[in-house]
Amino acid sequence: MARILLVEDDISMGFLLVDFLESKGFDVKLYKDGKRGLEAFHKGRYDFCILDVMLPGMDGFTIAENIRAEDKKVPIIFLTARAMKQDKIKGFQLGVDDYITKPFDEDELLCRIQAILNRMEIQNEDPKQKITKFEIGTYHFDAANQQLEGKEFTKRLTQKECDVLKILCISKNEIVKRENILIAVWGENDYFHGRSLDVFIAKLRKYLKEDPTVSIENVPKVGFVLNG
Repeated sequence: MARILLVEDDISMGFLLVDFLESKGFDVKLYKDGKRGLEAFHKGRYDFCILDVMLPGMDGFTIAENIRAEDKKVPIIFLTARAMKQDKIKGFQLGVDDYITKPFDEDELLCRIQAILNRMEIQNEDPKQKITKFEIGTYHFDAANQQLEGKEFTKRLTQKECDVLKILCISKNEIVKRENILIAVWGENDYFHGRSLDVFIAKLRKYLKEDPTVSIENVPKVGFVLNG
């Protein structure tokens, strides 16, 4: 499920877009103020940004410039009533992926989003993410089927248990930062999700306790290392 940051000060249009995009399977967060929209981007994980240009607090051009300073790849679409040539040129010079003028057709917007996401998926494909089967000491972990198998048991993991363990397995014997796990699994790095992560780590340690050569080491204030 792609997570979309939508910054639009027209609340009626904003809610209509949220309803439409969520009906198509996206997770959408709406902000009507430019500064709050940028703060949300800094705090969370977003796969796509849709920005109005004329916004209170901070205009869309400034938001896009700040986003591009932090992330060169996240797709950005301007959705705006400003149709002047120089505005479009400025948007593309900032590195946005598309510039759509209002009024617009929702289905066309959806097609443009899907086309950009499909292109990004091909470009960003990580061979490591394709791996679904791992050996952890004497354990066999099948991430595709959410299954952990030991000498004496076979356990079906929950989706989040599976996601956390897979991240640790991909970087086995290396430190994985807490914030990276939180953003990858929960989409946000905050205190409450951090407490949830600690609970899941405790559960995984319990599942792996039969093999003394396997451990999930805590690196204080940094992250975790799966040893084994």
